[in-house]
Amino acid sequence: MAGVALVCGVGAAIVLTDLDGYLPLDLRPPPGAFTGWRIRLAAKEPEVCYATLVRSDIPAEQSPRRLVRDGCGYDDAVALSGESRAASPPMRCGLALAYAAWERHVVAPAALRRLGSPVVSIRTLGAFACRDIAGSAGRRSQHATANAVDVAGFTLKDGRTVSVAGDWKGDDTKGLFLREVRDGACGLFSAVLSPDSNAAHRDHLHLDLGPARVCR
Repeated sequence: MAGVALVCGVGAAIVLTDLDGYLPLDLRPPPGAFTGWRIRLAAKEPEVCYATLVRSDIPAEQSPRRLVRDGCGYDDAVALSGESRAASPPMRCGLALAYAAWERHVVAPAALRRLGSPVVSIRTLGAFACRDIAGSAGRRSQHATANAVDVAGFTLKDGRTVSVAGDWKGDDTKGLFLREVRDGACGLFSAVLSPDSNAAHRDHLHLDLGPARVCR
């Protein structure tokens, strides 16, 4: 398959061979250098996003739309499901792509490597919340459009739990696991905020697909 040329500036071009090797986007293989960018592109086209979920073997069900009022609501949300996982909270389709890829390619291998047991569930604090960014002057949070999800902890197959609030600062395997999955999220999501960012995130990882790019 021919490469794709992206023109950057006058007379400059970068050739990307098959954009991570897969056209169209397929999230079954491990993420490549451009996977996060391609997820953000798919997020702009709901039908493309839904097709990517199916192509990538990511079980999901469309959620009822919430009429957008006063900057809050959504019309393209899905809930991730499947026999091996509890249903996720409704989240925008593009965010669901990034979340499922993170769970599959970052969380799962990190748990086996660091903790020696698979993750069987991820505890979230939800995705949609009609509110502003904490401390801002009327700027809506990405949560207001279900474009962000907060992860508070993990349950392992052997019964152990890992908590962002309780284990983040530890130098043991749980702390190392949490910091590894935070770092791995940065290539898939637009913004990743952890307890290292500020006190507002002391008990969870904030993952969103908004316009701001930050990882801390």
